Amino acid sequence: MPKILLIVHVLAAIIAVGPVTVAASMFPVAARGVIAAPDDERGRAVLLNLHRVCRVYAVVGVAVPVFGIATANSLGVLGDTWLIISMLLTAGAAAVLAALVLPRQSTILAGPAGLADTKRLAMYTGVFNLLWATVTVLMIVRPGSTTSV
Repeated sequence: MPKILLIVHVLAAIIAVGPVTVAASMFPVAARGVIAAPDDERGRAVLLNLHRVCRVYAVVGVAVPVFGIATANSLGVLGDTWLIISMLLTAGAAAVLAALVLPRQSTILAGPAGLADTKRLAMYTGVFNLLWATVTVLMIVRPGSTTSV
């Protein structure tokens, strides 16, 4: 059972977190294009689609910690320091996405927005991505595990 849980956890991370990370990273750049050319309907459609991807996959992303906790529990590592840190960083990434990235995307879509808004959003998106990258490294390296190099 632990292997099945781990497979679902990893697939959920790839399928849910990957698209959010990419779409959120593309949004500020696309928003700058729409700010520069406000009549560009295609650019606006791209922004709406990127925001939709972020919102939908953020909800799907809830499966990642759910199956991660189930996997950790089945492996008996739920109390390991590296995992607790990973869970805290995951909660931080979720908070950044829910409180800073998604609302600012909505604000930019509602307009009017300026370049400063896109720069601030890019910074928050970078923090979100950095948190996920750190969690990924912790999941691979697992300090103190028998597979650590």
